[in-house]
Amino acid sequence: MEKGALELMRTFGTSEWKSSLQAYLTSIQTLKQRYAQEREMKRIPVQITQGQTIYLSPGGQNVLVKKVIEEFCPRFTPGGNLAYVGDTDEKFTLFDEALLNRLGIRIDAHGKMPDLVIYYERRNWLVLVEAVTSHGPVNPKRREELKELFRDCSAGLVFVTAFLTRKAMIQFLDDILMGDGSLGCRSPLTSYSL
Repeated sequence: MEKGALELMRTFGTSEWKSSLQAYLTSIQTLKQRYAQEREMKRIPVQITQGQTIYLSPGGQNVLVKKVIEEFCPRFTPGGNLAYVGDTDEKFTLFDEALLNRLGIRIDAHGKMPDLVIYYERRNWLVLVEAVTSHGPVNPKRREELKELFRDCSAGLVFVTAFLTRKAMIQFLDDILMGDGSLGCRSPLTSYSL
């Protein structure tokens, strides 16, 4: 138990209870504000376009999401449009609803979105990226979930599982292989380590 809470509990039933409770609640609010400010300061800046930056929460797969946007996208989907970027804190950090609607996609807020969605117009591909740091590669089950979520899309679907390292990719290789031992890819963008 936190020391301040323990001290507060010791005053319960005494004449000091009300003033101790007020002091404790004030200190808790101050701590919440400080932690929120610290968390905000540690947010990860990601340049989306010239002059447009989003800020992702620290931790989770967001370091990898940043690398996908800044390294993978220019290399494999040059000129592509980011239609969606999820965040561990805020599911719809970037959401281009108009673009997705134009492609025939209506997103259910409760649907399990991939970490990133990129529209690569030159090839008419909708690239669905899962950024894997601990779990969640595009395995056959996840591929079917994504096909269902984007079933009305007029663009071809490309499934990408991104990893920070090749070592991390090897750890999940069995998960992303199809039953016949293939990666089940429709393009050369099936898995990628940064």
